[in-house]
Amino acid sequence: MQFAKPLLVAFALVGLLAPPARAELDVAGLKQLIEASFERDYPKLDALYKDIHAHPELAFQEEKTAAKLAAEMRAAGFEVTEKVGRTGLVALYRNGDGPTIMVRTELDALPMEEKTGLPYASHDKTNWQGRETFVAHSCGHDIHMASWIGTAKTLVEMKDRWKGTLMFIAQPAEEVGAGAIAMLSDGLFIRFPKPDAGFALHDGPFPYGYVRYRVGAGSSSADDLFIRFKGRGGHGAVPQVTIDPVMMASRFVVDVQSVISREKDPTEVGIISIGSFHAGTAGNIIPDEAVLRGTIRTFKPEVRAKMFDGIERTAKAVAAMANAPAPEIIITEGIKAVVNDPALVATAEKALKPAFGEKASLSPANTTSEDFSEFGGSGVPLMMFNIGVYDRDAWAAANKSGTPLPGNHSPLFAPVPKPTIQTGVTAMTLAVLSAFDQRAKGP
Repeated sequence: MQFAKPLLVAFALVGLLAPPARAELDVAGLKQLIEASFERDYPKLDALYKDIHAHPELAFQEEKTAAKLAAEMRAAGFEVTEKVGRTGLVALYRNGDGPTIMVRTELDALPMEEKTGLPYASHDKTNWQGRETFVAHSCGHDIHMASWIGTAKTLVEMKDRWKGTLMFIAQPAEEVGAGAIAMLSDGLFIRFPKPDAGFALHDGPFPYGYVRYRVGAGSSSADDLFIRFKGRGGHGAVPQVTIDPVMMASRFVVDVQSVISREKDPTEVGIISIGSFHAGTAGNIIPDEAVLRGTIRTFKPEVRAKMFDGIERTAKAVAAMANAPAPEIIITEGIKAVVNDPALVATAEKALKPAFGEKASLSPANTTSEDFSEFGGSGVPLMMFNIGVYDRDAWAAANKSGTPLPGNHSPLFAPVPKPTIQTGVTAMTLAVLSAFDQRAKGP
């Protein structure tokens, strides 16, 4: 078929003016570059990880930990601001015009004794709430920090592959649910750029080399429950002249579970756990009061509200049955559920699936809680994913035996450092690069 010359010219102009099709990320090539960078830098990351592991610090005490991370980030070329939200830090790396992508790690450890027997185990103690306690990174935040540093350095090495701003934040006090709010209250998204997307990772007791993620609710809210049942004390030999608060509190602990089994939709997640029960001083004295403390965990606001109402009605009914004064009930709303942005997860998945194959997969939400959710309340799309920490064969053998390997918050929790950190660095670097790439393309 032949065309007149003017028509040929028009077709040529259309071809020149139309934007070229943008190639998808070369995930295989990027993974090779990331792994090569990791191997070069791992001796330093290993030393940092073991130093932080051996010398953990509790919530809002993380001054030495934050200083170590600040020094690493400055050496990598980041502009670092310390003492944001008391002990947190913000590190920025500007690389031309483009989106701002946030990566968050946590700084704090737990007030507990480590019993792993590792050569770099923590033996440190500190004062916590008026008493001396051991301190340990039994939640794995030290793995997170090493992965955070490794990701930052890798992204700087690969700065020809992306344009925009890296915003790496190290948050204090995650274990007490106060660090994210502290940083936001200190002007995190006012003093510094408000990110276009935010990522975080968390380790867990499954094989290293595996990455798990989810769309929507990824972790539960966590609210504190305090109830004081008021009775009338007296001799244990004459209970008829007393109003026994131990009986009331005991009945409540059992009856409140009917809120879960009979009032809540069985397809929705809701957990009420009573972890503290205090009453009395001696076996032959009926006390004046009994105090309960617990937590309430849900994914959805409407389920949360139903739980609150059921707890209050049950506590008042128990007191009324005993002809006792109304109990003191305090429900303190705490950490909100982490909600993973569907579009951000879909973008990251396009990099994670090719890189990890069947080892990258969707997983059910878990009922632990995370104040990473607070950053989403400011309108930032979020994604948190999980990485494994154990040798696959050891993990499979332990599960088969019926005695799973220790999980987070266990005194025996002992990640295998190198492959775990490598998974964290590779997955996080690819997730960040995918977010830069997607936002560069536009809608």
